[in-house]
Amino acid sequence: MKFNRSQVKTYLQSSDFTSLFIEELGWDYADGSPIYLTVDEENYTIEAAAQKRGMMVYHCVSDNGILPNSKIRKKIDTEVTSYSQEHLIIYTDKKQEKQVWQWVKRESANKTKAKETTFNITQSGELLTQKLESLFIDFAEEENLTLTDVTQRTQKAFDIEKITKKFFDDFQLEHRKFVTFIKGIDNIKDANWYASVILNRLMFIYFLQKKGFLDHGNTDYLQDKLKASQSKGKDLYYQEFLQTLFFDGFGKAEKFRKDGTAALIGRIKYINGGLFLPHIIEEKYRGKITINDAGFEDIFKLFSGYTWHLDDTPSGKDDEINPDVLGYIFEKYINQKEFGAYYTKPEITNYLCERTINKFISEKVGNVQIFDHFNNQLCQQLLDEILPQLSILDPACGSGAFLVAALQHLIKIYTAIFDFIQVSGNELNQARLRGCLKS
Repeated sequence: MKFNRSQVKTYLQSSDFTSLFIEELGWDYADGSPIYLTVDEENYTIEAAAQKRGMMVYHCVSDNGILPNSKIRKKIDTEVTSYSQEHLIIYTDKKQEKQVWQWVKRESANKTKAKETTFNITQSGELLTQKLESLFIDFAEEENLTLTDVTQRTQKAFDIEKITKKFFDDFQLEHRKFVTFIKGIDNIKDANWYASVILNRLMFIYFLQKKGFLDHGNTDYLQDKLKASQSKGKDLYYQEFLQTLFFDGFGKAEKFRKDGTAALIGRIKYINGGLFLPHIIEEKYRGKITINDAGFEDIFKLFSGYTWHLDDTPSGKDDEINPDVLGYIFEKYINQKEFGAYYTKPEITNYLCERTINKFISEKVGNVQIFDHFNNQLCQQLLDEILPQLSILDPACGSGAFLVAALQHLIKIYTAIFDFIQVSGNELNQARLRGCLKS
């Protein structure tokens, strides 16, 4: 049995949680009658969808069909704990259009913290699918599987944070530590620079692996290769594996790779870009650089504590890598003037894109500010003529910050159009807008 990402997403879209866990994740049927609760004068029905070694998965729906807020969800979890200590609760609205997956971490006897993931059926489901892969139980694992194992898998899936400023603060600390594991570079400035080079490469690869783009979909590719390297000997990961992966894997098409590369790195596609060409530091200290395995263990531990995802807004596409993270790192940890790497801050890119796009659209519709003059005719013109023909070019296209800012402003425009159409009740434009959002 293999984890089927496509089928998992199908079951998520239909809110068929029993089939999801039993047919695709390898869990078992759960016996027991529904639990009926009354919280803050609202009635809730909680049914068991599946279980594994006593870890329960519940589906909760309110009688009024409205998703309970976070405060009420916390109360519901407390009540459900009296029925099953270890559990996961999935809340849905009456129309089954929105889901909130809740797992509560017990940090101490009196302190708990809810870890929640929201899914809307307008999303592809990639974010939640990445998490559910941790809950997949292969038949070969059944014999020795315990409740503790299942609980740890559930924690791995849901006890992670979104990539926020905290990540960058943690990254800065790990960056400083990582420098101490680099040997063979006698200049501290060069060592710091090279640490940034390696970590930026690893972050990019980590995004790829979490998307299932590496070696037949291995989402733990870097960590698995580290374990394999350590089984062969001490501190070989950088010297043997990573350098081969960087320069003979991502850096070259398959037909130009050395013999034995495929056996070492697996199935890896060539990436045509400068990130995996030999760096000036690598040329300067050729044959002298080594990096201890312990440095990579710490970095991967940091990376694994965060959701390596993208746009998980209800109306957004959650299956596109967001370059904001790399851009921020470039800004914070690369000496721009000295090294020739320039990153434009979001405040500037947002301002430039907003002014440029608004001016372009304004000229097309008679020099009026569209946000102040929405009507059915204007919406039709925007959806049929202007927005579909809008092209944006970023000649530099370094981290992609300008393109991301442009996309974000276009989302604001589409959202404003959507809000107007919803209020106006124009069914033709509503259908047209739905088609635009899908494309």
